[in-house]
Amino acid sequence: MLMKHPGRCKFPHGHSRRVEVVVAAEKLDENDMVCDFKALKLAVADFVDRFDHSLAVNSKDMRAQGFMGTANLAERIILVPDQDPTTEVMAQLIYEELAGKIGQTFVSKDGNTYRLPAGLVVERVRVTETSSSWAEYGM
Repeated sequence: MLMKHPGRCKFPHGHSRRVEVVVAAEKLDENDMVCDFKALKLAVADFVDRFDHSLAVNSKDMRAQGFMGTANLAERIILVPDQDPTTEVMAQLIYEELAGKIGQTFVSKDGNTYRLPAGLVVERVRVTETSSSWAEYGM
């Protein structure tokens, strides 16, 4: 719900989004990669999954309090601090989440470990809203 939007986007609605990440490094690692894609996926999987079947709302939206007071709904409400949850804001949030995890190690369900290399640079995150519209956030 976009409380600042003059049209129908101010009402609950949904999108099937796709997230693309562009990363860079000065040199390839010992596996001849900039970064293992599995490490990228593990780094943001839980964060991105929070948005699945959820309602993202500006924390200043007075309607959010009504949703938060309903026990069955509260676990699927995401309050975005002081901003509407636009595609642009979602790209920024994912970018910041991923950039904050550079240098960390992640363990997959099968027990393998994957690392985001210390020198990795997150150049941009693209969030696709429809087949013809997207937003990018990054350097």
